[in-house]
Amino acid sequence: MRCPKCGSRDDKVIDSRQSRDGSSIRRRRQCLKCKYRYTTYEETERSDLRVIKTNRTHEPFDRRKLAASIAKAFEKRSASLLTLEDMVDDIVHELETGGREVPSSVIGARVLEKLRGIDEVAYLRYASVYQRFQDVDQFVDAIHTLGRRIKSNALQRELFPPETMKENANVARRSREGSIKNHGRV
Repeated sequence: MRCPKCGSRDDKVIDSRQSRDGSSIRRRRQCLKCKYRYTTYEETERSDLRVIKTNRTHEPFDRRKLAASIAKAFEKRSASLLTLEDMVDDIVHELETGGREVPSSVIGARVLEKLRGIDEVAYLRYASVYQRFQDVDQFVDAIHTLGRRIKSNALQRELFPPETMKENANVARRSREGSIKNHGRV
């Protein structure tokens, strides 16, 4: 490593720490010649990920382009920048473990999958561009599809769990049958 001040190659590492996301190592170094301190980052070299577009052309994967498209969907929404970054990190990690070439349709599907669980309005915004909605009916269909799905939140218990609802219905049915047999007498 060359010192940015004097250009000497002699240095020592003073401190090493992992980055917040664990993808790189931050090192504080000191030049042995001029005593200047500077920071370097070490990260794994990744193979070039390529995107196969719908017209069959190939282009290098651009993380900034992915982040910008997701940020556009989240525009004027209450999602934090950290949520957006975590989502981009998850998608990029999934894509990198999948192979060197990824169809753009797979990227879009992964984004929609993540957005659906985080923010339904952002999901609709992204879906309208990704799936090329042509008219209002397609929006309405997408909204109805969202409304039909079961919204689960791991931190919140079901108010009326399905098992309890069945048991209560059976008790009520037996109670009605008993009152019919006894002609209303208790």
